[in-house]
Amino acid sequence: MSFEDVLFRCAEETNALLDRLLPFDATPARRLVEAMRYATLGEGKRLRPFLVVESAALFDVPRARALRVGAALECVHCYSLVHDDLPAMDNDDMRRGKAATHRAFDEATAILAGDALLSLAFEILADPSTHPDANIRIALSFHLAKASGMAGMIGGQMLDILMGDAVQTQKLKTGALFRFACEGGAILANADASRLRQYADNIGLAYQIADDLLDAGTAPAERDKARLEKLTASGIAALDIYGSRAEPLRQAARFMAKRRK
Repeated sequence: MSFEDVLFRCAEETNALLDRLLPFDATPARRLVEAMRYATLGEGKRLRPFLVVESAALFDVPRARALRVGAALECVHCYSLVHDDLPAMDNDDMRRGKAATHRAFDEATAILAGDALLSLAFEILADPSTHPDANIRIALSFHLAKASGMAGMIGGQMLDILMGDAVQTQKLKTGALFRFACEGGAILANADASRLRQYADNIGLAYQIADDLLDAGTAPAERDKARLEKLTASGIAALDIYGSRAEPLRQAARFMAKRRK
């Protein structure tokens, strides 16, 4: 299969799992579940779950376990988008080609939907279906909490509001979740994650540069192109130890640096 086919397959599996994790009969607050599903299901490349699944595959982790970690991470990512779009934050009316959650519903519902998605992420990780070893589940929860909290994504959003420091914001807001996506596979296997962290740090920054260029609607300048190529090469080099098994991750690095939408 092509890289796009492999990515699409993982996205479909993630969507199917999220659909099962967000049943309408889960709570009497049906409107809340509708908002959570609206914010989570649908279009999206699901890059973060893909990175979890492919990192876990390096260590022969059962795919079902990796998909659950990827779904938990996607809940955190989608919650952050719901809250980022709010008037008090980035004040965006559209997300992924449709009305932002607070526009499709209302601000209070959007806030609660984001809160519930964050809680669901840790419910997923704490479930024995994610891993039979409680110590592994604790490690996953700890690292995702750190990546999404004051020393990670939320701290990065605060810096973005206060200072507009793009490099530091990327490292915390965007890079922290990419790092968890890559190290999550190693945590599932109780394996060393150092090479995957190196990979994640490089591709996370490359992703943000490409994203900024997309937002600006401009083609990469020579300096940007050279930086993207250097980061991509560094990320790929970190995977040498895994041989041909890491090829999907190598292709992901190239895809993220060259994406145009």
